[in-house]
Amino acid sequence: MATTPRRPVNAMDAAEALFKPVKKPAAPAVERPAIPNTKEMVSIKIDSDVLAHFQEDGPGWQDRINDTLRAAMKAAD
Repeated sequence: MATTPRRPVNAMDAAEALFKPVKKPAAPAVERPAIPNTKEMVSIKIDSDVLAHFQEDGPGWQDRINDTLRAAMKAAD
């Protein structure tokens, strides 16, 4: 009964066995928040003059940016 060896016999097969591509596991899907209309922390780059415009009225500048983006999103629909 002929059986194949568990390890490669020649050096070329042994070298190729070491450098076989490894299968990477699939990345998990990004889950959306379970609660609708929740806010999510993100990091974006905004021109300094645009940021200054929203910050000049004081606290709540992030909400003002969000409202402006929402209005632009609805206008695009």
